[in-house]
Amino acid sequence: MYYDDGSKLGGHFLAEFGGGHHLNPKHTSYSFCNSLLKAVLLFAMITLTGLVFFRAPESPFQLPRSIYSSLHFSSSSVYNSRSCSSADSVSKISEKLWLKQVLERSAMPNRTVIITTLNEAWIEQDSIFDLFLESFTIGNQTNPLLRHLVIIALDPKAFDRCSALQLNCYFLGTEGVNFSNEAHFMTPDYLKMMWRRVDFLRSVLELGYNFVFTDADVMWLRNPFLHFFTDDTDFQIACDHFGGNPDDLNNAPNGGFNYVKSNNRTIEFYKFWYKSREVFPGKHDQEVLNNIKHNPYLKQIGMKIKFLDTAFFGGFCQPSKDLNLVTTMHANCCAGLNNKIHDLTILLEDWQEYLSLPDYIREERPPSWSVPQKCGPASFGSHSPRKKNFGGRR
Repeated sequence: MYYDDGSKLGGHFLAEFGGGHHLNPKHTSYSFCNSLLKAVLLFAMITLTGLVFFRAPESPFQLPRSIYSSLHFSSSSVYNSRSCSSADSVSKISEKLWLKQVLERSAMPNRTVIITTLNEAWIEQDSIFDLFLESFTIGNQTNPLLRHLVIIALDPKAFDRCSALQLNCYFLGTEGVNFSNEAHFMTPDYLKMMWRRVDFLRSVLELGYNFVFTDADVMWLRNPFLHFFTDDTDFQIACDHFGGNPDDLNNAPNGGFNYVKSNNRTIEFYKFWYKSREVFPGKHDQEVLNNIKHNPYLKQIGMKIKFLDTAFFGGFCQPSKDLNLVTTMHANCCAGLNNKIHDLTILLEDWQEYLSLPDYIREERPPSWSVPQKCGPASFGSHSPRKKNFGGRR
């Protein structure tokens, strides 16, 4: 269906710009922007035609998974001239088309994708990202989920790394911010990145896709879809601290892991959440969410929120105590990438040791975690942050 939409969009813009005075061949001269625009439109139409031809999975000419994003990224510099307002408009249409293609290719039959964000700091050797992917590989029923994972790259090096692994990749630029530069917890660039993420996830919902958002420092040890609420809950979110009742708004949410269904309520909720940053200036998305979760407006639009039990969806703030139940573990309540990497490495070693045990020992005497060690409250005052640290305290 997206190919049909793309053709209509392309035809609309060709008619609007090609038939008007901007590109009228009777004129003796054209502006650089209009000439560029015509070339971009022609390139887009040819590309979309090619994508239709290569789309079938059984085709021997099938394009790599990240081709849609590659085309978008490699052509993004073409659109960067701020003087070409028409080209800017086409750029936004193009970005939406590429995103549609990536989501369509990655989605489960029920239009659900798994999304994480990635920047240069998290792809270094023996990185958080390596541990993240390893958890899918050694987890119980998690490896097949990798085909549904969409990597949102925040800088060129992260995008190149994703593409080299032939994952589903999309480049998300943010005007005026270079996310390859150092951006520690609660700095202006950190906050811009957090809010850019909220706004982007709203656009995924608007395209009709459900998603599980996961920070890359969340280890996937079992298939979480087996432990999500199956009722009409719109928004399910992990907790730093869980009080025992999934409906209790006093639970402490953690924005690093949530499952969101696409509907009018969640779209409106994400708009409200993003807008609320103006009411709570200088706060990051998780703090704002904790402030607005009691707002009567959410009840007014019919939003149904549930909080995920840390027995299944744990973290260093409140670890899952029973390894027979744990589904995901998050390096929350931890400052510094080195501290996160240290403890997550040990966590995966604990998990592999657990898997190696005989069934009767796992059932009767399951082991406990050896972590946190360097994470926890002490890490906030003692760590020496690595450059480009987007991990923060989440």
